[in-house]
Amino acid sequence: MMAHVLFFCTARRCLAKNDLKGGSRAVAGNGLRNPRAWLLAVGLVALVAPVLTATPVRAQVNRDDIGNAGVEAWLALARLDPAKLRTFVEELPKGGDLHTHLSGAASTELLITLAAQDGMCIDVEKFIATFSKDTFPPCGSQQRPAQDAVSDQGFRDDVIGAWSMEGFQPGQGETGRDHFFAAFEKFNKVTGNHRPEMLAQVVSKAADENEVYMESMTARQSDRVFELSQRISFDSAFSKMRDAILADGALPDILAGARAETDNDEAAYRQLLRCGTPQALRGCDLVLRYIHPVSRKMDPKVVFTFMLYGFELAEADGRYVALNLAASEDDPVALRDYHLHMSMLDYLRSVYSTAHITLHAGELVLGLVPVEELTYHIREAVITGHAERIGHGVDVRHEDHWPELMRTMAARHVMVESPLTSNAQILEVTGHQHPFPYYRALGVPVGLATDDEGVLRIDLTNEYQRAVTTYNLTYRDLKTLARTTLDHAFLPGESLWRGPDDFVPASPCGDDALGGPSPSPPCQALLDRSQKAALQWRHEAMLHSFEDSHSLYCPSK
Repeated sequence: MMAHVLFFCTARRCLAKNDLKGGSRAVAGNGLRNPRAWLLAVGLVALVAPVLTATPVRAQVNRDDIGNAGVEAWLALARLDPAKLRTFVEELPKGGDLHTHLSGAASTELLITLAAQDGMCIDVEKFIATFSKDTFPPCGSQQRPAQDAVSDQGFRDDVIGAWSMEGFQPGQGETGRDHFFAAFEKFNKVTGNHRPEMLAQVVSKAADENEVYMESMTARQSDRVFELSQRISFDSAFSKMRDAILADGALPDILAGARAETDNDEAAYRQLLRCGTPQALRGCDLVLRYIHPVSRKMDPKVVFTFMLYGFELAEADGRYVALNLAASEDDPVALRDYHLHMSMLDYLRSVYSTAHITLHAGELVLGLVPVEELTYHIREAVITGHAERIGHGVDVRHEDHWPELMRTMAARHVMVESPLTSNAQILEVTGHQHPFPYYRALGVPVGLATDDEGVLRIDLTNEYQRAVTTYNLTYRDLKTLARTTLDHAFLPGESLWRGPDDFVPASPCGDDALGGPSPSPPCQALLDRSQKAALQWRHEAMLHSFEDSHSLYCPSK
């Protein structure tokens, strides 16, 4: 049996295993001056060597096993230096971000720039932005021009602190949750007319972090949908409410308006990214889809109208893939109507088949709501509301019979969109108080998400780094998290994998090198007919490139 010669690789070259005999001289010569890192690397050589040397050179080897082994060693060294770990995770192909609100994703700095461009004013005490035409005189004694937040660093810092979680410290009667939700009320007049600029920034940033897909919660035509809801009456027979909405006759024009608005926004943001030119930014290649958000704080007839509109929108425009119930789950109206909202979704699911359902559920903790409210939200979202994914799911261990619920979610492949920093800053749930490791231990699919990266002052790289350091995740774990996001993306077509969450190639691609440049004819046929499989293939190609450049081991040729 021929054996591999193990190589110890630096960023520049591979050193034969015998070079390790040089001890400190070899360490110094290759930049590994940290004795702890050196011992760790040598230990990893001993650990991984049997995996790589036990297989003949030309025998079939599981590419994941080889790729994982080499990158695990690289990650082990990166753990010792937060800056190196940040670089490693930033370069990691992350799949997609499935839980992000556009209004909270754009950076605070961009919002300030946009407010200044629009000639807005900012209250110097409450930091609420308003249009100058809405005040008299323009920018009165309690206001300053938004332009001042561009030129005056002190005022800029104050606005950033008010519009985001930058530098926030709990106290003086304000919790992190209070500060977070108040921020949106302060800048919400800025965002309405600037979706293209916000989209351009968000997708470009995501692509630079090696994401390939995003589902953005973005509302369109909301004023007209609300006006429609005011012309109907609530009826517990949901079919009668639906009939009334459709009979009104306004919905087709609203849907056409949403499609035209989306066309214009996408053309504008792609122009900002210089798509289709030699100077195109990476964001041009990111696949973007939309989730229609429905506020759970509104009157029941309004909620139902917005839900129905979301289902109809998905039928009319394939760019809209799902709907989601958003807004604070502990709001009195949201709590009062939780069962009702799930029943509405149950009915609408029986009528519409195109739109997917993902729900904020379990974004609660003890002390925020009566304890009984912690016992059923996730279960009802999954069972009655037909949620295919849930966002947050923080209070799951307070649910009645929670291990059984988790097993049900695992069996149904209901994914959890887990934004770790959001849960830490808003709910103060961190570490092993967070259910992240419990979901994973019981086989529930989990993906990392940003939630509101602009307000939270984070990015998806931050979430991966946080997961590595908090839960001691391996490279295999990180790759599974990334693959899970694309496996549960609401894209049409078959998956690249033979079954949900098992990450074994489907039979058409079973003999192919995943992500390779020349798929076999059966595999190519799958990629041609499935948007999802094609995007997963692209992600696998990125993973292989990443592994080739981040491996401390490489076989001899």
